[in-house]
Amino acid sequence: MVHTETHAVGSASEKQLFGSKPNSVATIVTALVVWRRTVAERKALAELTLDQLRDIGHPEVNRPVLEVKAGLITNLTSMR
Repeated sequence: MVHTETHAVGSASEKQLFGSKPNSVATIVTALVVWRRTVAERKALAELTLDQLRDIGHPEVNRPVLEVKAGLITNLTSMR
């Protein structure tokens, strides 16, 4: 998922639409945009298979793995 950002260069006027604290509104909007992007990325990653995740270089997912050694079942049944 490609993401690019552009920033406008220039100064804002001192009087803003939302009063004396325009940065708080901008901060809230920015936080919402980042949150939406994060949710979309997580959803897209959740839909990929392990092979696709390896292809894009994503680290291994921490999922529980059950490892059974070769003679374990034989040893367990002989203990009965």
